[in-house]
Amino acid sequence: MRHRCDVQCNHCSLKPKLTKEITGTRDYNPKQMAIREKVFNTIISCFKRHGAETIDTPVFELKETLTGKYGEDSKLIYDLKDQGGELLSLRYDLTVPFARYLAMNKITNIKRYHIAKVYRRDNPAMTRGRYREFYQCDFDIAGQYDAMIPDAECLKIVYEILHELDLGDFRIKVNDRRILDGMFAVCGVPDDKFRTICSTVDKLDKMSWEDVKKEMVNEKGLSEQAADQIGEYVSMQGGMDLAEHLLQDQKMSQSKQACAGLSDIKLLFSYLQLFQVTDKVVFDLSLARGLDYYTGVIYEAVLTQAGSTEESVSVGSVAGGGRYDGLVGMFDPKGRKVPCVGVSIGIERIFSIMEQKAEVSAEKVRTTEVQVMVASAQKNLLEERLKLTAELWNAGIKAEVMYKKNPKLLSQLQHCEESGIPLVAILGEQELKDGVVKLRVVATREEVSHTVDIHTAPHLRTI
Repeated sequence: MRHRCDVQCNHCSLKPKLTKEITGTRDYNPKQMAIREKVFNTIISCFKRHGAETIDTPVFELKETLTGKYGEDSKLIYDLKDQGGELLSLRYDLTVPFARYLAMNKITNIKRYHIAKVYRRDNPAMTRGRYREFYQCDFDIAGQYDAMIPDAECLKIVYEILHELDLGDFRIKVNDRRILDGMFAVCGVPDDKFRTICSTVDKLDKMSWEDVKKEMVNEKGLSEQAADQIGEYVSMQGGMDLAEHLLQDQKMSQSKQACAGLSDIKLLFSYLQLFQVTDKVVFDLSLARGLDYYTGVIYEAVLTQAGSTEESVSVGSVAGGGRYDGLVGMFDPKGRKVPCVGVSIGIERIFSIMEQKAEVSAEKVRTTEVQVMVASAQKNLLEERLKLTAELWNAGIKAEVMYKKNPKLLSQLQHCEESGIPLVAILGEQELKDGVVKLRVVATREEVSHTVDIHTAPHLRTI
């Protein structure tokens, strides 16, 4: 017999097929979003504490805006199909769009933060918070100021955020592009190989020195002698004392670029001492950061342990940034430069750790902010429940009511326990006659009677 069906039929080929998440992306459930919101609020609060205002830019840019700004990582840019209009690409980060925004609007000084999604055609590592679509949280200071003061504030912001999020121990690595370029020059790296060798050095946090050296020599044609000299320098770590030592170094002192960078590192550390963050900051000559637009100080924050779990969770860097004084000039018709320095917080990697901590913790994550559940102890009180709920909403109180005419009191109380709602306003026939409402604390089951008029019930208005 021929089967007659609609689109929901199990036997029909027209039945909608289940879809799956796109590789490198994910959906977030209410519990995960509650954790994300908490992290976002901490970060935004810090940005605002430091006087930043916010902007927004389109999710896509002209392809030519993004081309040539990211070095070897430019291959990770998502190009959009040409449909007879302009050639466009999805934004790779928030820094290049910010520079374009400054140039277009002729802005010469601003302290801004921007939180938005960016896109990278990368090989995702989901367990380590590495995605193809993800949020960036950027803080940048643009303007002509005295050296290293804005740079020190950016590092202070990283310190504050990581401390407040309580992710575990961390360190902030600092270097300077001028020191790297000076080091490459005195070690015998040809000028035209500076950027590509810099990209290889940037892999030292993921690869051993032996593998990095092999890539320099075998794949990029650097002499073994030059690679060995680079190896001696990139193993150095310290603080202001290391900068002073390198200023006296026989080779490094020959480079004006390197000396300028080292002097600024010394000045930076003097400000970091005043900001009381030097216990977490280290001058690390292996830090390279492969992006082409950096011109001076660069930095990266890494976790050295992941909170309360016994084993460390390797998630890579959780923040990074630096100085990029030439980027705005690339978009200005007259080439006018606006000095800039900024930092980007790796929200996805931070969230991966926060999510893991929430899983091992006994603490329940609330997914709503409801303060009061309006419940009834008897039947036929729907109108009264809705009226009281409306009064609570009108008074600015977060309230909820069950969408049933005659819900059981036990069901209403169980909902409060499951959702973490702290208070229940219970209506009954006798309470209505007396003009009162019972207010029950869910955790302790203590009850207090209050007048039904919301404006004379201070406990309800100040929950």
